Amino acid sequence: MDPSLSLLHLPFSFLFLPSLLLLLLLSPPPLLSSPMQSYDGYDAAELLRLAEEEKEWLVAIRRGIHEHPELRFQEHNTSALIRSQLDRLGIPYSFPFAGTGVVAQEMVEWEHKSKVDGVMHACGHDAHVAMLLGAAKLLNQRKHNLKGTVRLLFQPAEEGGAGAFHMINDGALGGAEAIFGMHVNYGLPTGSMESHPGPTQAAVCFFEAKIEGKAGEAANPHLSVDPVVATSFAILAVQQLISRENDPLHSQVLSVTYVKGGVAFDFTPSFVEFGGTLRSLTTEGLHRLQRRVEEVIEIQAAVHRCKAFVSMKSEEYPFYPAVVNDRSLHHHVQRVGGILLGPDNVKMGRRSWQVEDFAFYQELIPGVMFGVGIRNEKAGSVYPAHSPHFFIDEDVLPIGAALHTAIAELYLNGRNSAGDDKDLSSAG
Repeated sequence: MDPSLSLLHLPFSFLFLPSLLLLLLLSPPPLLSSPMQSYDGYDAAELLRLAEEEKEWLVAIRRGIHEHPELRFQEHNTSALIRSQLDRLGIPYSFPFAGTGVVAQEMVEWEHKSKVDGVMHACGHDAHVAMLLGAAKLLNQRKHNLKGTVRLLFQPAEEGGAGAFHMINDGALGGAEAIFGMHVNYGLPTGSMESHPGPTQAAVCFFEAKIEGKAGEAANPHLSVDPVVATSFAILAVQQLISRENDPLHSQVLSVTYVKGGVAFDFTPSFVEFGGTLRSLTTEGLHRLQRRVEEVIEIQAAVHRCKAFVSMKSEEYPFYPAVVNDRSLHHHVQRVGGILLGPDNVKMGRRSWQVEDFAFYQELIPGVMFGVGIRNEKAGSVYPAHSPHFFIDEDVLPIGAALHTAIAELYLNGRNSAGDDKDLSSAG
Protein backbone atom coordinates (compact mmCIF):
# COMPACT_ATOMS: atom_id res chain seq x y z
CA MET A 1 0.00 0.00 0.00
CA ASP A 2 1.11 3.54 -0.74
CA PRO A 3 2.72 4.96 2.46
CA SER A 4 0.78 8.19 1.83
CA LEU A 5 -2.34 6.37 3.04
CA SER A 6 -1.15 5.97 6.61
CA LEU A 7 -3.32 8.85 7.81
CA LEU A 8 -6.42 6.89 6.88
CA HIS A 9 -6.22 5.04 10.17
CA LEU A 10 -6.92 8.10 12.34
CA PRO A 11 -9.53 7.49 15.08
CA PHE A 12 -12.51 9.18 13.39
CA SER A 13 -15.88 9.37 15.11
CA PHE A 14 -19.42 10.81 14.77
CA LEU A 15 -21.87 10.87 11.88
CA PHE A 16 -20.69 12.67 8.75
CA LEU A 17 -23.11 14.49 6.47
CA PRO A 18 -22.04 14.28 2.81
CA SER A 19 -21.26 17.44 0.89
CA LEU A 20 -20.50 18.15 -2.71
CA LEU A 21 -17.11 18.87 -4.18
CA LEU A 22 -16.26 21.86 -6.26
CA LEU A 23 -13.79 22.77 -8.92
CA LEU A 24 -13.15 26.45 -9.41
CA LEU A 25 -11.20 28.16 -12.15
CA LEU A 26 -9.61 31.51 -12.81
CA SER A 27 -8.66 32.75 -16.23
CA PRO A 28 -8.88 35.95 -18.26
CA PRO A 29 -12.10 36.69 -20.19
CA PRO A 30 -13.67 36.68 -22.75
CA LEU A 31 -15.12 33.26 -23.46
CA LEU A 32 -13.57 31.22 -26.25
CA SER A 33 -14.93 32.47 -29.57
CA SER A 34 -14.72 29.00 -31.12
CA PRO A 35 -15.04 26.31 -28.41
CA MET A 36 -13.87 23.61 -30.83
CA GLN A 37 -10.36 25.03 -30.67
CA SER A 38 -9.82 23.77 -27.12
CA TYR A 39 -11.28 20.28 -27.62
CA ASP A 40 -9.55 19.19 -30.81
CA GLY A 41 -6.71 16.76 -30.22
CA TYR A 42 -7.34 16.30 -26.49
CA ASP A 43 -5.94 12.93 -25.41
CA ALA A 44 -8.82 11.64 -23.30
CA ALA A 45 -7.56 8.05 -23.40
CA GLU A 46 -4.25 9.04 -21.82
CA LEU A 47 -5.98 10.99 -19.05
CA LEU A 48 -8.33 8.08 -18.28
CA ARG A 49 -5.34 5.72 -18.23
CA LEU A 50 -3.54 7.93 -15.71
CA ALA A 51 -6.67 8.20 -13.59
CA GLU A 52 -7.20 4.43 -13.63
CA GLU A 53 -3.64 3.96 -12.38
CA GLU A 54 -4.63 5.86 -9.24
CA LYS A 55 -7.73 3.77 -8.52
CA GLU A 56 -6.22 1.77 -5.64
CA TRP A 57 -5.13 4.99 -3.95
CA LEU A 58 -8.53 6.61 -4.54
CA VAL A 59 -10.41 3.59 -3.21
CA ALA A 60 -8.29 3.54 -0.05
CA ILE A 61 -9.00 7.22 0.61
CA ARG A 62 -12.71 6.80 -0.01
CA ARG A 63 -13.00 3.75 2.25
CA GLY A 64 -11.00 5.38 5.02
CA ILE A 65 -13.34 8.37 5.09
CA HIS A 66 -16.44 6.21 4.73
CA GLU A 67 -15.49 4.09 7.73
CA HIS A 68 -14.93 7.09 10.01
CA PRO A 69 -17.72 9.66 9.51
CA GLU A 70 -17.91 13.10 11.15
CA LEU A 71 -20.61 15.72 11.76
CA ARG A 72 -20.82 18.95 9.77
CA PHE A 73 -18.25 21.53 10.84
CA GLN A 74 -16.55 18.75 12.85
CA GLU A 75 -14.69 17.16 9.91
CA HIS A 76 -11.35 17.61 11.66
CA ASN A 77 -9.87 14.21 10.85
CA THR A 78 -11.18 14.32 7.29
CA SER A 79 -9.56 17.72 6.89
CA ALA A 80 -6.32 16.37 8.35
CA LEU A 81 -6.40 13.53 5.82
CA ILE A 82 -6.83 15.97 2.94
CA ARG A 83 -3.98 18.17 4.16
CA SER A 84 -1.73 15.15 4.58
CA GLN A 85 -2.39 14.04 1.03
CA LEU A 86 -1.75 17.54 -0.30
CA ASP A 87 1.53 17.61 1.62
CA ARG A 88 2.62 14.35 0.02
CA LEU A 89 1.61 15.64 -3.41
CA GLY A 90 3.66 18.77 -2.86
CA ILE A 91 0.66 21.09 -3.17
CA PRO A 92 0.83 23.92 -0.58
CA TYR A 93 -2.35 25.16 1.13
CA SER A 94 -3.80 27.45 3.77
CA PHE A 95 -6.10 26.33 6.58
CA PRO A 96 -8.82 26.69 7.84
CA PHE A 97 -11.76 27.92 5.74
CA ALA A 98 -15.26 27.64 7.25
CA GLY A 99 -13.70 25.84 10.19
CA THR A 100 -12.45 22.71 8.44
CA GLY A 101 -12.10 23.73 4.77
CA VAL A 102 -8.73 23.68 3.03
CA VAL A 103 -7.24 26.30 0.69
CA ALA A 104 -4.62 24.88 -1.67
CA GLN A 105 -2.10 26.96 -3.62
CA GLU A 106 -2.47 27.26 -7.38
CA MET A 107 -0.88 24.42 -9.30
CA VAL A 108 0.83 26.14 -12.19
CA GLU A 109 3.54 28.71 -12.80
CA TRP A 110 2.58 30.79 -15.82
CA GLU A 111 3.03 34.37 -16.89
CA HIS A 112 -0.72 34.98 -16.83
CA LYS A 113 -1.46 33.08 -13.63
CA SER A 114 -3.89 34.44 -11.05
CA LYS A 115 -2.65 36.57 -8.19
CA VAL A 116 -5.09 34.67 -5.93
CA ASP A 117 -3.99 31.46 -4.25
CA GLY A 118 -5.76 28.27 -5.33
CA VAL A 119 -8.33 26.60 -3.13
CA MET A 120 -9.24 23.02 -2.39
CA HIS A 121 -12.54 22.69 -0.51
CA ALA A 122 -13.37 19.44 1.28
CA CYS A 123 -17.06 18.76 1.25
CA GLY A 124 -16.41 15.55 3.16
CA HIS A 125 -18.41 12.99 1.16
CA ASP A 126 -16.11 10.01 0.84
CA ALA A 127 -16.24 9.54 -2.92
CA HIS A 128 -16.26 13.27 -3.63
CA VAL A 129 -13.17 13.86 -1.54
CA ALA A 130 -11.37 10.93 -3.14
CA MET A 131 -12.22 12.09 -6.67
CA LEU A 132 -11.16 15.65 -5.99
CA LEU A 133 -7.89 14.53 -4.43
CA GLY A 134 -7.41 12.41 -7.54
CA ALA A 135 -7.95 15.51 -9.67
CA ALA A 136 -5.41 17.38 -7.54
CA LYS A 137 -2.85 14.67 -8.21
CA LEU A 138 -3.55 14.53 -11.95
CA LEU A 139 -3.57 18.29 -12.37
CA ASN A 140 -0.32 18.58 -10.45
CA GLN A 141 1.27 15.89 -12.62
CA ARG A 142 0.02 17.64 -15.76
CA LYS A 143 0.42 21.25 -14.68
CA HIS A 144 2.40 21.98 -17.83
CA ASN A 145 -0.97 21.69 -19.61
CA LEU A 146 -2.64 24.45 -17.57
CA LYS A 147 -2.95 28.03 -18.74
CA GLY A 148 -4.32 29.54 -15.58
CA THR A 149 -5.26 28.84 -11.98
CA VAL A 150 -7.30 25.92 -10.67
CA ARG A 151 -8.88 25.97 -7.24
CA LEU A 152 -10.22 22.80 -5.70
CA LEU A 153 -12.64 23.47 -2.86
CA PHE A 154 -13.12 20.94 -0.08
CA GLN A 155 -16.20 22.30 1.69
CA PRO A 156 -17.72 21.22 5.00
CA ALA A 157 -21.40 21.23 5.94
CA GLU A 158 -23.23 21.28 2.62
CA GLU A 159 -26.38 19.74 4.08
CA GLY A 160 -28.13 21.94 6.59
CA GLY A 161 -25.06 24.00 7.44
CA ALA A 162 -24.77 26.21 4.33
CA GLY A 163 -21.04 25.51 4.21
CA ALA A 164 -20.67 27.34 0.90
CA PHE A 165 -22.00 30.53 2.51
CA HIS A 166 -19.30 30.31 5.19
CA MET A 167 -16.60 29.48 2.66
CA ILE A 168 -17.51 32.61 0.72
CA ASN A 169 -17.44 34.73 3.85
CA ASP A 170 -13.93 33.41 4.56
CA GLY A 171 -12.81 34.49 1.09
CA ALA A 172 -12.67 31.14 -0.70
CA LEU A 173 -13.82 32.47 -4.07
CA GLY A 174 -11.22 35.20 -4.35
CA GLY A 175 -11.02 36.38 -7.95
CA ALA A 176 -12.45 33.27 -9.57
CA GLU A 177 -14.53 33.56 -12.73
CA ALA A 178 -16.18 30.13 -13.00
CA ILE A 179 -17.06 27.24 -10.72
CA PHE A 180 -17.97 23.58 -11.33
CA GLY A 181 -19.57 21.13 -8.90
CA MET A 182 -19.97 17.36 -9.26
CA HIS A 183 -22.25 15.05 -7.29
CA VAL A 184 -22.68 11.29 -7.58
CA ASN A 185 -26.05 10.13 -8.94
CA TYR A 186 -27.34 6.64 -8.22
CA GLY A 187 -29.87 6.92 -11.05
CA LEU A 188 -27.19 7.08 -13.75
CA PRO A 189 -25.05 4.08 -14.74
CA THR A 190 -21.38 4.22 -13.86
CA GLY A 191 -19.52 5.66 -16.79
CA SER A 192 -22.17 8.28 -17.58
CA MET A 193 -22.91 11.83 -16.51
CA GLU A 194 -25.62 14.49 -16.76
CA SER A 195 -26.10 18.23 -16.53
CA HIS A 196 -29.01 20.63 -16.98
CA PRO A 197 -28.88 24.27 -18.12
CA GLY A 198 -30.70 27.07 -16.32
CA PRO A 199 -32.79 26.59 -13.13
CA THR A 200 -31.93 23.13 -11.85
CA GLN A 201 -32.51 22.87 -8.09
CA ALA A 202 -34.90 24.74 -5.86
CA ALA A 203 -34.49 27.77 -3.63
CA VAL A 204 -35.69 26.69 -0.19
CA CYS A 205 -36.52 28.12 3.21
CA PHE A 206 -38.46 27.08 6.30
CA PHE A 207 -41.15 29.08 8.04
CA GLU A 208 -42.84 29.03 11.42
CA ALA A 209 -45.94 30.88 12.58
CA LYS A 210 -47.48 31.46 15.98
CA ILE A 211 -51.08 32.68 16.21
CA GLU A 212 -52.08 34.01 19.62
CA GLY A 213 -55.66 34.32 20.86
CA LYS A 214 -57.28 34.14 24.28
CA ALA A 215 -57.75 30.88 26.15
CA GLY A 216 -61.11 29.90 27.54
CA GLU A 217 -63.62 27.14 28.21
CA ALA A 218 -64.98 25.45 25.11
CA ALA A 219 -68.51 25.82 26.54
CA ASN A 220 -68.20 29.61 26.31
CA PRO A 221 -66.55 30.36 22.94
CA HIS A 222 -67.74 34.00 23.03
CA LEU A 223 -65.44 34.65 25.97
CA SER A 224 -62.30 33.40 24.23
CA VAL A 225 -60.43 34.31 21.03
CA ASP A 226 -59.91 31.07 19.15
CA PRO A 227 -56.44 30.65 17.55
CA VAL A 228 -57.43 27.20 16.22
CA VAL A 229 -60.02 28.66 13.85
CA ALA A 230 -57.63 31.45 12.83
CA THR A 231 -54.90 28.90 12.13
CA SER A 232 -57.26 26.78 10.04
CA PHE A 233 -58.17 29.72 7.83
CA ALA A 234 -54.53 30.82 7.58
CA ILE A 235 -53.38 27.38 6.41
CA LEU A 236 -56.13 27.17 3.80
CA ALA A 237 -55.37 30.71 2.62
CA VAL A 238 -51.63 30.19 2.09
CA GLN A 239 -52.38 27.11 0.00
CA GLN A 240 -54.13 29.41 -2.48
CA LEU A 241 -50.93 31.38 -3.07
CA ILE A 242 -49.54 28.71 -5.39
CA SER A 243 -52.73 28.01 -7.35
CA ARG A 244 -54.12 31.58 -7.62
CA GLU A 245 -51.11 33.94 -7.52
CA ASN A 246 -48.15 32.08 -8.97
CA ASP A 247 -47.48 31.81 -12.70
CA PRO A 248 -48.20 28.15 -13.54
CA LEU A 249 -44.97 28.08 -15.59
CA HIS A 250 -42.94 29.08 -12.52
CA SER A 251 -42.97 26.05 -10.26
CA GLN A 252 -43.35 26.51 -6.51
CA VAL A 253 -44.18 24.32 -3.51
CA LEU A 254 -45.67 25.35 -0.16
CA SER A 255 -46.04 22.60 2.43
CA VAL A 256 -47.38 23.01 5.97
CA THR A 257 -45.80 20.08 7.76
CA TYR A 258 -46.86 20.46 11.40
CA VAL A 259 -49.52 22.08 13.59
CA LYS A 260 -49.47 22.05 17.37
CA GLY A 261 -51.79 23.68 19.89
CA GLY A 262 -53.73 22.78 23.01
CA VAL A 263 -54.01 19.41 24.71
CA ALA A 264 -57.44 19.57 26.38
CA PHE A 265 -60.77 18.44 24.90
CA ASP A 266 -62.79 21.19 26.59
CA PHE A 267 -60.49 24.20 26.61
CA THR A 268 -59.51 26.62 23.84
CA PRO A 269 -55.72 27.12 23.81
CA SER A 270 -54.13 30.55 23.98
CA PHE A 271 -51.99 29.93 20.89
CA VAL A 272 -51.32 27.56 17.99
CA GLU A 273 -48.03 27.07 16.17
CA PHE A 274 -47.50 25.70 12.69
CA GLY A 275 -44.75 25.67 10.08
CA GLY A 276 -43.32 24.09 6.97
CA THR A 277 -41.22 24.74 3.92
CA LEU A 278 -41.33 26.99 0.83
CA ARG A 279 -39.65 26.07 -2.45
CA SER A 280 -39.26 27.76 -5.82
CA LEU A 281 -37.15 27.10 -8.89
CA THR A 282 -36.15 30.77 -8.87
CA THR A 283 -34.70 32.72 -5.99
CA GLU A 284 -36.88 35.73 -6.84
CA GLY A 285 -39.98 33.54 -6.76
CA LEU A 286 -39.15 32.34 -3.27
CA HIS A 287 -38.69 35.91 -2.02
CA ARG A 288 -42.16 36.82 -3.32
CA LEU A 289 -43.67 33.71 -1.75
CA GLN A 290 -42.06 34.53 1.61
CA ARG A 291 -43.57 38.02 1.61
CA ARG A 292 -47.06 36.78 0.75
CA VAL A 293 -46.99 33.98 3.33
CA GLU A 294 -46.23 36.52 6.05
CA GLU A 295 -48.93 38.91 4.84
CA VAL A 296 -51.65 36.27 4.51
CA ILE A 297 -51.02 34.68 7.90
CA GLU A 298 -50.98 38.04 9.67
CA ILE A 299 -54.17 39.21 7.91
CA GLN A 300 -56.04 35.96 8.55
CA ALA A 301 -55.09 36.15 12.22
CA ALA A 302 -56.35 39.74 12.44
CA VAL A 303 -59.67 38.81 10.81
CA HIS A 304 -60.23 36.38 13.68
CA ARG A 305 -59.12 38.88 16.37
CA CYS A 306 -55.77 37.13 16.86
CA LYS A 307 -52.18 38.21 16.51
CA ALA A 308 -49.68 36.39 14.30
CA PHE A 309 -45.90 36.17 14.47
CA VAL A 310 -44.18 34.72 11.40
CA SER A 311 -40.50 33.75 11.11
CA MET A 312 -38.57 32.39 8.14
CA LYS A 313 -36.07 30.79 10.56
CA SER A 314 -33.15 32.39 8.69
CA GLU A 315 -30.80 32.38 11.67
CA GLU A 316 -31.24 28.68 12.41
CA TYR A 317 -31.74 27.51 8.81
CA PRO A 318 -30.15 29.86 6.26
CA PHE A 319 -32.16 30.60 3.15
CA TYR A 320 -30.81 28.56 0.20
CA PRO A 321 -30.99 30.21 -3.25
CA ALA A 322 -31.83 28.27 -6.41
CA VAL A 323 -29.17 26.41 -8.39
CA VAL A 324 -29.10 28.05 -11.82
CA ASN A 325 -26.56 26.46 -14.16
CA ASP A 326 -24.74 28.74 -16.58
CA ARG A 327 -25.60 27.60 -20.10
CA SER A 328 -22.14 28.04 -21.61
CA LEU A 329 -20.52 26.12 -18.73
CA HIS A 330 -23.20 23.43 -19.06
CA HIS A 331 -22.27 23.00 -22.74
CA HIS A 332 -18.58 22.85 -21.80
CA VAL A 333 -19.23 20.10 -19.24
CA GLN A 334 -21.34 18.11 -21.70
CA ARG A 335 -18.68 18.42 -24.40
CA VAL A 336 -15.91 17.30 -22.05
CA GLY A 337 -18.07 14.41 -20.86
CA GLY A 338 -18.59 13.33 -24.46
CA ILE A 339 -14.84 13.34 -25.10
CA LEU A 340 -14.05 11.24 -22.03
CA LEU A 341 -17.09 8.97 -21.76
CA GLY A 342 -18.56 9.00 -25.26
CA PRO A 343 -21.54 11.10 -26.45
CA ASP A 344 -24.05 8.34 -25.68
CA ASN A 345 -23.06 8.48 -22.01
CA VAL A 346 -23.79 12.20 -21.61
CA LYS A 347 -27.40 12.81 -20.60
CA MET A 348 -29.60 15.84 -20.15
CA GLY A 349 -30.33 16.28 -16.45
CA ARG A 350 -33.66 17.03 -14.81
CA ARG A 351 -34.87 19.75 -12.48
CA SER A 352 -35.12 18.81 -8.83
CA TRP A 353 -36.84 20.17 -5.73
CA GLN A 354 -33.80 19.25 -3.67
CA VAL A 355 -31.59 22.00 -2.26
CA GLU A 356 -27.84 22.54 -2.77
CA ASP A 357 -25.72 25.25 -1.21
CA PHE A 358 -23.67 25.30 -4.43
CA ALA A 359 -26.17 28.03 -5.33
CA PHE A 360 -24.42 30.45 -2.97
CA TYR A 361 -21.36 30.36 -5.24
CA GLN A 362 -23.52 30.84 -8.34
CA GLU A 363 -24.93 34.06 -6.91
CA LEU A 364 -21.43 35.54 -7.29
CA ILE A 365 -19.89 33.82 -10.34
CA PRO A 366 -21.13 31.62 -13.21
CA GLY A 367 -21.23 27.95 -12.32
CA VAL A 368 -22.63 24.57 -13.19
CA MET A 369 -23.42 21.57 -11.02
CA PHE A 370 -23.58 18.19 -12.75
CA GLY A 371 -24.03 14.54 -11.84
CA VAL A 372 -21.77 11.54 -12.38
CA GLY A 373 -23.30 8.07 -12.47
CA ILE A 374 -22.65 5.36 -9.88
CA ARG A 375 -25.49 2.91 -10.61
CA ASN A 376 -24.23 -0.65 -10.87
CA GLU A 377 -26.53 -3.53 -9.91
CA LYS A 378 -23.66 -6.00 -9.64
CA ALA A 379 -21.85 -3.75 -7.18
CA GLY A 380 -25.04 -3.07 -5.20
CA SER A 381 -24.95 0.63 -6.03
CA VAL A 382 -28.68 1.08 -6.59
CA TYR A 383 -29.91 3.07 -3.56
CA PRO A 384 -30.41 6.85 -3.31
CA ALA A 385 -28.36 9.18 -1.15
CA HIS A 386 -29.28 9.16 2.55
CA SER A 387 -30.56 5.60 2.31
CA PRO A 388 -28.97 3.32 4.94
CA HIS A 389 -28.17 1.00 2.02
CA PHE A 390 -26.44 3.68 -0.07
CA PHE A 391 -23.30 2.28 -1.67
CA ILE A 392 -20.75 3.71 -4.08
CA ASP A 393 -19.54 1.87 -7.18
CA GLU A 394 -15.86 2.62 -6.75
CA ASP A 395 -15.26 2.43 -10.48
CA VAL A 396 -16.51 6.03 -10.51
CA LEU A 397 -13.49 7.33 -8.61
CA PRO A 398 -11.00 7.53 -11.50
CA ILE A 399 -13.82 8.68 -13.79
CA GLY A 400 -14.66 11.59 -11.52
CA ALA A 401 -11.00 12.52 -11.09
CA ALA A 402 -10.52 12.51 -14.86
CA LEU A 403 -13.66 14.58 -15.46
CA HIS A 404 -12.52 17.28 -13.04
CA THR A 405 -9.10 17.32 -14.64
CA ALA A 406 -10.35 17.55 -18.21
CA ILE A 407 -12.94 20.21 -17.36
CA ALA A 408 -10.20 22.36 -15.85
CA GLU A 409 -7.60 21.81 -18.57
CA LEU A 410 -9.94 22.32 -21.50
CA TYR A 411 -11.66 25.32 -19.96
CA LEU A 412 -8.42 27.16 -19.26
CA ASN A 413 -6.76 26.17 -22.51
CA GLY A 414 -9.86 27.12 -24.46
CA ARG A 415 -10.00 30.53 -22.84
CA ASN A 416 -6.50 31.26 -24.00
CA SER A 417 -6.86 29.69 -27.44
CA ALA A 418 -8.92 32.76 -28.29
CA GLY A 419 -5.72 34.79 -28.22
CA ASP A 420 -6.51 36.70 -25.04
CA ASP A 421 -3.27 37.29 -23.17
CA LYS A 422 -4.57 39.73 -20.55
CA ASP A 423 -3.20 39.46 -17.07
CA LEU A 424 -5.61 37.84 -14.65
CA SER A 425 -5.60 40.91 -12.45
CA SER A 426 -7.57 42.73 -15.15
CA ALA A 427 -10.34 40.13 -15.30
CA GLY A 428 -13.77 41.46 -14.44
